[in-house]
Amino acid sequence: MRLILGSASPRRKDLLAQLGIVPDAILPPDINEDPGPRELPLPYCARLAREKAAAVACEPDDLVLCADTTVALGRRILGKPANAVEAAAFLALMSGRRHQVITAVAVKRGERLWAREVTSQVRFKRLSEVEIAAYVASGEWQGKAGGYGIQGLAGAFIPWIQGSFSAIMGLPVAETATLLAAAGWPVWRQS
Repeated sequence: MRLILGSASPRRKDLLAQLGIVPDAILPPDINEDPGPRELPLPYCARLAREKAAAVACEPDDLVLCADTTVALGRRILGKPANAVEAAAFLALMSGRRHQVITAVAVKRGERLWAREVTSQVRFKRLSEVEIAAYVASGEWQGKAGGYGIQGLAGAFIPWIQGSFSAIMGLPVAETATLLAAAGWPVWRQS
């Protein structure tokens, strides 16, 4: 049995390493990540994780692990910013407010699928124009839901979270370990 990580995210690979797991292959699927009309953040995120798992080509006994992270401000989905202007707009929207970070995980083995969603609350301090401009200039916003990564410079913007730090980074470690074990991966094997 091989473990295939269906994500090009270095953060997800690093979070798996916390469990002592190194994927046998990294095969990010190419799917349409546009939300449907009036699609709410949690169902959207869960759908993407499942669709990613289904889209990864694998052998019947392989385990495929996929995840999706979505930032939600109320019913609004803040995806990966298309450019620096959109990244700055996202940061301004979240300034001084709470938002949700939803990470959905899907594990596929053969025809079976195990899935879980983890929702965390994050509060940004009130951001100045200088802070927003400096963060956008850093380029850290690129490829990140909501235009920020808690594990980088944006950590200075976040005085409070409720939920899973690893899920906010992109992969809830405890829940992922449980899903992998349920699918038959020997998470707790001794070396």
